[in-house]
Amino acid sequence: MIRLTELRLPLNHPEDALRAAVLPRLGIADAALKAMYVFRRGYDARKPQAIMLVYTLDCEVADEAAILARHVGDQRIGPAPDTAYRFVARAPDGMRRPVVVGTGPCGFMAALLLAQMGFRPLILERGKVVRERTKDTWGLWRRGVLNPESNVQYGEGGAGTFSDGKLYSQIRDPRHYGRKVLAEFVKAGAPEEILYVSKPHIGTFRLVSMVEHIRAEIEALGGEYRFGARVGDVLIETAADGTRHLRGLVLAGGEVIEADHAILALGHSARDSFAMLQARGVAMQAKPFSIGVRIEHPQGMIDRARFGPNAGNPLLGAADYKLVHHAKNGRAVYSFCMCPGGTVVAATSEAGRVVTNGMSQYSRAERNANAGMVVAISPGDYPGDVLAGIDYQRHWESAAFAAGGGDYRAPAQLVGDFLAGRPSSALGDVLPSYKPGVTPTDLGLCLPDFAVAAMREALLAFDQQLPGFARPDAVMTGVETRTSSPIRIPRGLDFQSVNTVGLFPAGEGAGYAGGILSAGVDGIRVAEALALTLTGQLIPRDMSRGAESSMTYG
Repeated sequence: MIRLTELRLPLNHPEDALRAAVLPRLGIADAALKAMYVFRRGYDARKPQAIMLVYTLDCEVADEAAILARHVGDQRIGPAPDTAYRFVARAPDGMRRPVVVGTGPCGFMAALLLAQMGFRPLILERGKVVRERTKDTWGLWRRGVLNPESNVQYGEGGAGTFSDGKLYSQIRDPRHYGRKVLAEFVKAGAPEEILYVSKPHIGTFRLVSMVEHIRAEIEALGGEYRFGARVGDVLIETAADGTRHLRGLVLAGGEVIEADHAILALGHSARDSFAMLQARGVAMQAKPFSIGVRIEHPQGMIDRARFGPNAGNPLLGAADYKLVHHAKNGRAVYSFCMCPGGTVVAATSEAGRVVTNGMSQYSRAERNANAGMVVAISPGDYPGDVLAGIDYQRHWESAAFAAGGGDYRAPAQLVGDFLAGRPSSALGDVLPSYKPGVTPTDLGLCLPDFAVAAMREALLAFDQQLPGFARPDAVMTGVETRTSSPIRIPRGLDFQSVNTVGLFPAGEGAGYAGGILSAGVDGIRVAEALALTLTGQLIPRDMSRGAESSMTYG
């Protein structure tokens, strides 16, 4: 198979134009092209008047060796890489089952892989099954009633269930784990297009069904789920040489589960679990995250700004954007987790606090576009111990609760008022989508001064990049604090905690992922490392590089 990249065709090209373009590019006759498959399809919208589709194709041809020889040195023509997934181990008979804590994308992909290799994992989830969890989440959105153990952050599917369902990332993935994640999602009911479109997404409703299918497969392979099973403590034994070893997990009700190996896929909001791990001496570090708001514009305005006369073309769908500005005060301001045609949602997991996030359905058909507009902060902004970032998040979330009225309404401000430094008292044409509702006010009450200054500057800069971004009646809703975990649980090249053997920190909560796909990929990496450890095999060098892989958030 030959891979051909960067093949560009007009947006509305006829179906037969693709094959017609491949033949001269490879220098072959029609009969020599036996088959072709779209591996990736994206678009180049830098010139909205003349948007181009950009293809990566895998071509089955006659005399492949001769064609490759003719194109030596052409970086856009070469052998197609082998992306087939191969299991690294098989569970031996009689082995104690490993434990996976958490059922977000990292946890359920780790559990699925372990189950497929025969390890029959035990999966512990503090929240509820995804359908019951969805009802509890709607309880906050519709009635202002929070269930602290079943909400946007806690429960089957993780925080990504109530999101845009983006399935792309910028992680390094030389072993093609991302392809494995997407293939499993398709098998579980996701649309097949996620395998080839450049910015795949599936939306909340499809994620719910997909998560249920994955659970069914894991159980069919011998895995066991336990819901309402919050891990309240870990049992650690110190050997004569000072080495610390995991020996068990203690559930909140007191039940002890013996375990020598556990994947911790806790999610970025498992604050009580982080405190427990700190108390038990598990190595942790404070890490940067970001804070800001959700900003909403009419989706049609974003479509026209990005696509010009091609706005509304079904191949393009609802337009997204990605914006960055470096403010004069040294702060980076950037768009985060942009949700085309979506809604702003209440995402708190603690009483007396307001947290925002964004969500879209697969159709992306809601009237507004929304995105996080956030400011990067570092541990220097919240001095203290390793958990000081959590205290910092809580401070601003509590301030947002008070500014919103103390009933889970969120504080909101029009862009024009925010730029002018005056509180908002009414809304304009852009109607906020946040439920259970917003209170027009001054967002400066619930954001750091440096963030407010940087965001005012960024709004004007973003308006130059995306006309209309600073329209006076665009709505900003606060606060967005759960952009990523405020801590990292460092791990070695064997993917285990650097000071506690048997603990495998993973995913967003441990500081190793920044979205659904990257979390799923990290789940595969860690599951492989655990399987190799259990079967006494060495972890290959190219796999171990993923232990400290770099992430791009948003």
